[in-house]
Amino acid sequence: MKRLNRNTNDPPQPSDRENDTLSRAPDVKCGMNPIKLMGIFVFCLMGLSVLFSISVILRDPSSSDSLWAVAEARVLEVKPQKGTFVAFKRVMIIHPINSTTLYFLDFLPSLISLLSSILFHWPFIGLEEDDFPQPVEVPKDKLLGGLLPAGFDERSCLSRYQSVLYRKELPHKPSSYLISKLRSYEVLHKRCGPHTESYNKTLEQLQSGQRASPSDCNYLVWMSFSGLGNRILTLASAFLYAVLTNRVLLVERGVDMPDLFCEPFLGVSWLLPSDFPITDQFNSFDQKSLHCYGNMLKKNIVGNSTGFAPLPFVYLHLVHDYDDQDKLFFCDQDQSYFQKIPWLIMKSDNYFIPSLFLIPSFEQELNNLFPEKETVFYFLGRYLLHPTNPVWGLVTRYYEAYLAKADEILGIQIRVFDTEPGPFQHVLDQILACTMKENLLPKINQNEPIIDPSGNQKTKAVLMTSLSSGYFEKLRDLYWEHPTVTGEVIGVYQPSHEGYQQTEKQMHNRKAWAEMYLLSLTDKLVTSSWSTFGYVAQGLGGLKPWILYKPENRTAPNPPCRRAMSMEPCFHAPPFYDCKRKAGVDTGELVPHVRHCEDMSWGLKLIDHENEL
Repeated sequence: MKRLNRNTNDPPQPSDRENDTLSRAPDVKCGMNPIKLMGIFVFCLMGLSVLFSISVILRDPSSSDSLWAVAEARVLEVKPQKGTFVAFKRVMIIHPINSTTLYFLDFLPSLISLLSSILFHWPFIGLEEDDFPQPVEVPKDKLLGGLLPAGFDERSCLSRYQSVLYRKELPHKPSSYLISKLRSYEVLHKRCGPHTESYNKTLEQLQSGQRASPSDCNYLVWMSFSGLGNRILTLASAFLYAVLTNRVLLVERGVDMPDLFCEPFLGVSWLLPSDFPITDQFNSFDQKSLHCYGNMLKKNIVGNSTGFAPLPFVYLHLVHDYDDQDKLFFCDQDQSYFQKIPWLIMKSDNYFIPSLFLIPSFEQELNNLFPEKETVFYFLGRYLLHPTNPVWGLVTRYYEAYLAKADEILGIQIRVFDTEPGPFQHVLDQILACTMKENLLPKINQNEPIIDPSGNQKTKAVLMTSLSSGYFEKLRDLYWEHPTVTGEVIGVYQPSHEGYQQTEKQMHNRKAWAEMYLLSLTDKLVTSSWSTFGYVAQGLGGLKPWILYKPENRTAPNPPCRRAMSMEPCFHAPPFYDCKRKAGVDTGELVPHVRHCEDMSWGLKLIDHENEL
């Protein structure tokens, strides 16, 4: 045990007269001087303390009760077994000559007292909790177990490394293979990204319109399309596809992409340069476009069976209205053709990752990347999607003002697919039926008008998101006008109520992104069927939500909701096609980890099948 230097918080030193008296104490006649004996004594105490601490930790490593030990300015968390009494006491021994001090955390303070008085005639002082130097809490892992790269300017994107401070620890850890793959992709992106030598060389070929020749760098251009929730899900899908096919992902700016998301890659942008030569054609790309892969298949001018040289670029139409030829994108033989194309331009409004798991050539790689299948968006979202500082300000200010002090946070995300804005009574009835049936919210007490003023009530914050304010107002008034049967204090909050979706409005999308993120910070979550807004929140938060069934004929369904099988989003428009047999097939029955969604019977989602409810 090293000595710690004395500071202003140390106990008063003995006076000179006391030091003189102590220094004349008779020497110990044992063949060893006191300093050596002191060393032996300290070493023994350290050994006993460490052995005891280890034994305690091994007995119950999962106990939530904890005590802190301090030695050599290090922090050691010791967790005693529940149901046992461990008498730790902080002890300080004062050196009789030079007044330096030794700090101990020992489980037998009486032994210290006895030995120190016999061997050294030293006093010992037991310190109270408040008197002892407080430990410094070990910072959380801001790199998320290696998922995020180091080296960014933290002030340029505060959310990248600060988000960990707002999230609870979850058992999901990225695989070492995923971490290695991401680092490799970052090297590729830096070598081939915009305005690099390789990019400029490949761009010349695209501008000339010549047939493709082998290239060191191939690209996937993601087109900004649809609402924000859809864009986030398709962006994650496109990135995974780029990683699987060794392509560089370039993101169309759209109206607000740089305003919403930080740059995820160090040293080079992921944004498609504004001078990209065919950007002016993007608005005209659809199923009938000359460069649409499905359309070219119909005309028999592309594919492995043709004699044509590969084109400089191909447009992939993966929107919900795509046809059978477009869906051949998910077949192995078509993927082999894409390997020869330097530029793929993709438009989608779907989270198509579940069908990537059904492509045989990707199967082993995906298994290595994601041993836990339901963590795909959880990891990709946390790696790729960081709110910009303006959006992060919306998130953190709201969280600190309304949510931070609550014992528990419940998120309720409401999306009504109706021509009228609402609110609708049947939707409110469904929300109350679900939350009270599943013990997410307490019932109200109609008989007692006043709660117990003891001050020990549990507080629960309810974060609601909806285009309408009506549901929030009714739920807020319910818990304002009545106490709960459990004594819990319920606060209901809603950041915004925009009335209707305004996809092209900057502040509207900032608020939408902030609200998705706030929902992902909740402890429990209720979402609406078919809503990509809810999918983003549950995926980022690693939450298995309770999903509100879609009402029919403006009637609250019974049962009102069910728990999700996994935290993964749903692929709303998957293909039902067996590429080998060239026949229709139920793609939700091919492998155990791809199943039909809870809220959309024809959709597909990833699950860890052993956890299926």
